[in-house]
Amino acid sequence: MNIDFPLQFDSRGRTATTDDADHIRDMLEQLLFTNPGERVNRPNFGSGLLQQVFAPNSPELAAALQFTLQAALQQWLGDLIEVQALEVVSEDATLRILIQYLVRRTGDRRYEVLEQRNV
Repeated sequence: MNIDFPLQFDSRGRTATTDDADHIRDMLEQLLFTNPGERVNRPNFGSGLLQQVFAPNSPELAAALQFTLQAALQQWLGDLIEVQALEVVSEDATLRILIQYLVRRTGDRRYEVLEQRNV
C-alpha cells in the first residue's frame, strides 16, 4: 500500500493509504500541478502547468504545454507508466489535460482527465 495524497488520516487515526492505481493518479496530479523550483531536493520536478494557467489561453499555448507535459511525464514517471496519448485542450478559461497511459507493472490501461480553470 501507498500513502494517500493529500496526506490525511483514516478512520483509525492512522496515515491513510491507497492502492497502486490511485497512487499513480496522485503522482500525476503532483507532477502536473507542481511548479519547478517548489521542491527543495528536486528543483527540476514539476511541469510548470500552473504558471501557464494565467497566461492568455490559445491553441498555441495548448500545443506547447502538450510537449512540455510529455517530457515531464517521461522524465519523472517514465519508469511507472507509458504515456500512450496526451492531449491538452484549451477551451475558454479552462485547460483540460487528457492522459491515456499503461501501468508498466500491471499492464493496466488507464485514462485520466485533469482540469485547471483560469478564474
